[in-house]
Amino acid sequence: MMSKGQAVRLSVLAVWFVTGFASPVSASEGTFSLFPALKPETERLQISGAMDTAAIAPLIRDFQKQRPDIAVAYNDRVTNDLYEDADAACMAKTSFADVILSSSVDHLVKLANDGCARSYQSQYTVNVPEWTQWRNEVYGFTFEPAVLVYNSDYVAPDEMAATHGELADLLRRKNDYYFRRVGTYDLRTSGIGYLLAFLDAQQVSATYGRLLESMSRTESALYCCNNDVLRRLESGELYIGYNILGSYAYAAQKRNPKLRITMMRDYTHILSRGVLLPRYAKNYRLGESFLDYLLSPQGKAVALQEGISFPWDGVPPSDINAPGSLLTSGIGRPIRIGPSLLAAQDQMRRQRFIGDWQDVMLPASLEP
Repeated sequence: MMSKGQAVRLSVLAVWFVTGFASPVSASEGTFSLFPALKPETERLQISGAMDTAAIAPLIRDFQKQRPDIAVAYNDRVTNDLYEDADAACMAKTSFADVILSSSVDHLVKLANDGCARSYQSQYTVNVPEWTQWRNEVYGFTFEPAVLVYNSDYVAPDEMAATHGELADLLRRKNDYYFRRVGTYDLRTSGIGYLLAFLDAQQVSATYGRLLESMSRTESALYCCNNDVLRRLESGELYIGYNILGSYAYAAQKRNPKLRITMMRDYTHILSRGVLLPRYAKNYRLGESFLDYLLSPQGKAVALQEGISFPWDGVPPSDINAPGSLLTSGIGRPIRIGPSLLAAQDQMRRQRFIGDWQDVMLPASLEP
């Protein structure tokens, strides 16, 4: 996994198919993948993103059908490292990528606020939902609820909590059973984990506090990334995964039907994964083309078909325990892309929030 101060590990996936595609199957956070052009290459699009290579691959491949002379280089990063490197490149006025993708939309809003984004409008950008764009500089292109995932071999569906308060009570009541069997994000390393926790605390602070305490009592396992939790849920090492992005969770459920997904009935955060065009991009025209593709009906159809996005009408797939519609039921809480997210990136507030979280989740006796 790439991190600042360490050598960058580039796992170049150069498996060439008859179609000329690179294989992203074994990719994970911190990898570089090259998707060769379908015809003689004339240009190369550089994308850096906090999105699994296997997840974005169908979008890249479909984009290349429209632009067969374009090769795509994709660098899959961890959210915090992605932000830090993009910010450093912006401050130095150097090129970092032609497109940046991230689930940590607060990072993208901060970059845009600091003058690191290129404004762009087109026939596709003008029709996006109002809550998924800011200043024509940051756009959301998916609809992804944060969900609870559990392994039905170890958790009965009728026992699964329906609200955040019920989850806190379940873990407290059956502390021995769930001891070290719950997985969630490590806020020190996960940008999306921090954002979701920050927003949880703004919903009902007392409930968030109770849930945090219950997770601490069970010594919940902490990870940087969604798939780290999901792999351990599939193996049975973990029983419950908290605040997992719906797209990754649904893909895992399709692989393993023992995994079940439920959406909290008190509230469910809805993320629209963000895209930003860096101000100092070398090939910004290509970046604009890819942004248009993501927001186009074709791009949205592929994202829905591949499980990268849930339906934009808020109605989840039928095999998920959820209300009829996240939007009309009032349960869904869309994460509005805009200046309100800057509060999450205020350094003093962020340090204090993570410090308070760490005091509960990582008491001195449990520090690694």
